[in-house]
Order: sequence, then C-alpha cells, then structure tokens
Amino acid sequence: MMTVKGRLREIAIFGAGGFGMEVAMLVEHINAAEPTWDLIGFFDDGEPKAKVVNSYSILGGITELNEWKKDLALVLALGLPKTKKHVLEKIKNSRISCPVLIHPSVITGKRDYLNIGEGTIICAGTILTTIIKMGKHVLLNLSCTVGHQTEIGDFCSFMPTCNISGEVSIGESNFWGTGAKVINRKRVGNNVTVGAGAVIVDDIPSDVVVAGVPAKIIRKLEGQDT
Repeated sequence: MMTVKGRLREIAIFGAGGFGMEVAMLVEHINAAEPTWDLIGFFDDGEPKAKVVNSYSILGGITELNEWKKDLALVLALGLPKTKKHVLEKIKNSRISCPVLIHPSVITGKRDYLNIGEGTIICAGTILTTIIKMGKHVLLNLSCTVGHQTEIGDFCSFMPTCNISGEVSIGESNFWGTGAKVINRKRVGNNVTVGAGAVIVDDIPSDVVVAGVPAKIIRKLEGQDT
C-alpha cells in the first residue's frame, strides 16, 4: 500500500513542534506495522533549515516546499484550523499531495462505510464506528471516538479524548479542547471553539466559543474566516 514501484513513498511533515514530533511517531508506527513511508524530514517556516528534530532534519519552509522537484506526500502537523488553511493556501507545488494517516491501533467498522478526506490524521487509540464522513485535513488526536452516521467538516481539530456521539453534524474549522463531548443528534456550526471538558447537549451555532457542562456560549467570534 502507498508505495511507488516497490519503494517506500517519500513523506514529510509540515510543522516541527510537539505535534509534528507525534506525527513522526505515528508514521514510524505505520511503518512498523507495514513498511509504507520514507519520512525525509520536516518543513517549518519558524525553524532554521538543517536543524534536527527527533533525528529528522528541517528541510526548509514554504519556499523550499514549493520548489521541491519530486513527488512528495505532506502531512500538516498543525492543530489550529485557521493555520492549516493558511499553510495549505500557500502551497502551490503540484507535486505535493496530502495522504490520510491512520494509526494501526485505530478501531473502525468496514472501511466501505467510512469517507475520509485527504490530509486527515487519525491518532492512536481512536475508535470510528460506521457510516462516518470526514472532510479534508481533519485531526482526531489520541483516543477520540466518533459514533455512527456522523459528519465532520474540513479542517476540524479534536484534541485527545474527545467523544462525538452518533448522528452528529459538525461544520468546518472547529477546534475542540481535550475531553470535549457531544451527545447524539446535535448540530455544531462552522468555526466553533469548544473548551476542554465541555459537554454539548444543545445545537451550537457558527462562530462561537463554548465551554462548561453543559456547554454554553461564552463569546461570539465576529467576521471569522470559516
């Protein structure tokens, strides 16, 4: 799977911070289960070229990425939805593609019943049940759960141990803090920030910050790019 003419496919990580290091570990775990990727290093505009992070070199930033001459898989190890969108918009190199990365420990129903968009990262311990649709560049961090017939929009990020019940609809560019939850059959809009440990029991509109148990709107976000 995911090899080119019998060789491992080259992959790099954009973002050399803490989550970038965790994504490198995820790639290593995928390779331990089935040799798939040749991790060549990181790209990061905020770090000096040739710096070594967990034995992998920083190869440059957006400029170097756009000048890359070979086919390259790229994973965006970025938590904030707005940052993911901003970086992706700056990548103009047609040789760059964004694969789906799923940790070998992830439990799923039949893959025919899962629709997962490009660039999505699903970390260790996560459980996906059935008839689930996820957009592009979604992040499900460690030990999240997603219930049946749930839809998640592009660029959403869920921190560790978030729980999404069945028949839930979540819009684009959500950021959910660690341990946030939503009960079944609820609707959450675009560009919603959910505080750590919050429990959503009612529908949530777009462009708001919610927190608490039960989750309540604590701030509106005016004029946000969703």
